[in-house]
Amino acid sequence: MRFATSCAVIALHCLGASDAWAQAVEDTPVAGASTTTAQDEVVVTGTRERGRTRYDALAPVDVLSEALVRSSVSSDVNDNLAQLLPSFNVQRLPAADGQAFVRPASLRGLSADQTLVLVNGKRYHRSALLGTRGAQSPDLASIPSLAIKRIEVLRDGASAQYGSDAIAGVINIILDDAPGMEAFGQFSQYHEGDGNEYQTGARGGIALGDRGAIVFTGQFDHAEATSRTRQRPDAIAFRAAHPAIALPNPVQRWGQPDEERVRGAVDLHYALAPVATLYAFGTVQQGEGVTDFNWRNPDGTASVYGASRAFPGFSFTTLYPAGFTPRFGTDFADLQLSSGLGGELSERLSYDLSASAGRSRIDYTLGESLNASLGPLSPASFYLGRLTQREFNLNADLVYRLPVGGAEPVNVAFGGERRIERYIVGTGDPASYAIGPGAATGLAPNSNGFPGFGPAQAGVFRQRSYAGYVDLAWRPIEQISLGAAGRYEDFSSFGDKFTYKLSARVDPARWVGVRATYSTGFRAPTPAQLNTRVVSQGLDTRTLQVFNQGRLAPTDPLAVALGASPLRPETSKNISGGLVFQTDVGLGATVDLYQIDVDDRFSQSATIAIPAALPNPDRFTSISYFTNDFDTRTRGIDAVLTYARAVGPGRANLSLAYNYNQTRVRSGTSAAIANATQRRVFEERLPQHNATGTLGYDLGPVGLLVRGRYYGAWTDVTGNATGELFQRFGGIALFDASLTYRLSPNLSLRAGAENVFDTYPAEATNQANRGLIYSRNAPYDTDGGQYYVRLGFSF
Repeated sequence: MRFATSCAVIALHCLGASDAWAQAVEDTPVAGASTTTAQDEVVVTGTRERGRTRYDALAPVDVLSEALVRSSVSSDVNDNLAQLLPSFNVQRLPAADGQAFVRPASLRGLSADQTLVLVNGKRYHRSALLGTRGAQSPDLASIPSLAIKRIEVLRDGASAQYGSDAIAGVINIILDDAPGMEAFGQFSQYHEGDGNEYQTGARGGIALGDRGAIVFTGQFDHAEATSRTRQRPDAIAFRAAHPAIALPNPVQRWGQPDEERVRGAVDLHYALAPVATLYAFGTVQQGEGVTDFNWRNPDGTASVYGASRAFPGFSFTTLYPAGFTPRFGTDFADLQLSSGLGGELSERLSYDLSASAGRSRIDYTLGESLNASLGPLSPASFYLGRLTQREFNLNADLVYRLPVGGAEPVNVAFGGERRIERYIVGTGDPASYAIGPGAATGLAPNSNGFPGFGPAQAGVFRQRSYAGYVDLAWRPIEQISLGAAGRYEDFSSFGDKFTYKLSARVDPARWVGVRATYSTGFRAPTPAQLNTRVVSQGLDTRTLQVFNQGRLAPTDPLAVALGASPLRPETSKNISGGLVFQTDVGLGATVDLYQIDVDDRFSQSATIAIPAALPNPDRFTSISYFTNDFDTRTRGIDAVLTYARAVGPGRANLSLAYNYNQTRVRSGTSAAIANATQRRVFEERLPQHNATGTLGYDLGPVGLLVRGRYYGAWTDVTGNATGELFQRFGGIALFDASLTYRLSPNLSLRAGAENVFDTYPAEATNQANRGLIYSRNAPYDTDGGQYYVRLGFSF
């Protein structure tokens, strides 16, 4: 289906849908910051004071409006943030097990789980997936973008204010709580003619008299697969050697997965009395997807197609004469519910008592596969098992405004938290983890491509923590603001931690301010990181042989024998200083310098070969384990410039945002960082220079938006059975454009393109043997230009 046809399809598909972009004529957003009208909007992230805005906050806070969040073709909040915040990076990772669906994201170059995610100020649950180097972070894609009122991003350490994980900063997603109705429909397609994606959604808010409102949101997304693949060289050779065997071209697909998601949200607030407001909100997601693994070549995969005395006369060529490509499937669900009671008991004292529960569940399946060690008794598809993350929080937060003289009272915030985490691993089909009789003769055990979770991995793992905090803010005179916070937290798995934060700001003139912060922070290891193990299979890109690797818990006897030790919390020291500039003529700017030292940083050890003397029933060629005994220093600059005012007959909005981020390994004493390859991964895997610029112009019913994005040079790493291979990629610039036309006050139509010039990066030479053209580790979309049309309705 070509793009012209697609426009007709979407017009029919989306009748009666809405687009929030039509609401943004007077405040077209700027990249990496708020809209013009939002510059004086009160922020609630990083402060518990009344009336703070992003321009008078003690630390940098980006405010991304509703229209900004929906300006991307993607419904994934990860993609929205990556296009708007230069310090935020996200990878697509095709054919990367569960990470193809729960994608790793990074703020200021740190790990995905070193950024705390909140929804309406309450901690959002982690995904059940352990991602890159074991990071376990929330899945932002589980939150429907249509339900979002705005996103506040605190780019500063905040563990003393919020607890574990807030090393790089805090992302606070504020749900829409206003009455009204809107709906939308959207169709998009890549320039290559694949990746068709259909999105639709509706939001309805009902006023509950003059005491509150309840808002419901539903969103549906169906995305078809993309393929940026060449036929593998060994598949070409196989076809020449066996011309009678029908062989797919390509034998495996590299690209985005087939995926479908249904997401919803609800937000309720109701004033029971002048001093008590009941609130409740939640989000839900259900989805599924399928992606390809590496093709198994009958002429080269001896661990599958080799002869075995355990099964005389049998060969898997009867089942898969042309080889096979395992199809990895996932069925995932997320649920988060929070409720509480809050209000002001007096002009000086306010309170908020709440409870939150979250759950992430992931089921894995594998099709077009086998367990070679079972021979003719092997099934062709498998249920691999289930991962579940459960969290329950109780919070009590109070604020007292203490009059002590000065320009304002001392804002004294204090409270406590009780949090329980549980991680559950459920077993798969017995055949998915079985070690059959053929294993003794060299045939691979377990389901080929992704071994199922067996009894040795299954279990329920818990962690409990208690915390108390005090957060002080005071403005002794109009030109000076001071802040201090301290938090004590005790964990059942490792003990207690105390963190603190000091902040100051001086405003020598009405239009300029200077701010600085210093804080300590930490990230506690999760029950999953402390207790679980994963067995995976890879393909050596040089020998094209499948190999087994194990990522073991640090307490596993085999890991301990090879040097593992119990995990400790990561700790951090953050220091930042910045300049804030704001005028009455629509010009504003912020420049912030920062340094983040992370000690005992958490990661995965180097790959370790298994000595023959050690027991190895899973037939690992190598293992790794989680460890945290190396230190990094991250330094960087965030700069944002915004300008908005009437120009000619319309209104113009211009913004530029830039981030420089450099990470260096300061020390490391174990196998985790003792080799140069691991050091290079941490220092070069993400671009050091990132920038985005947006120009918007609104004239009557027409709105034009043009955005440019720049990603600097970065280094790719490809894992092999014997180590890692590296390739350096240069910088790349991508451009987006859209045109919105309001057909009526309630109906709007938007057409646009992301990567409008269909730009591709350099090819990935180290992975060419697998048929992959562009690196799957790129911090940007490598599928080329994507075009879309969106129809919306609101009232």
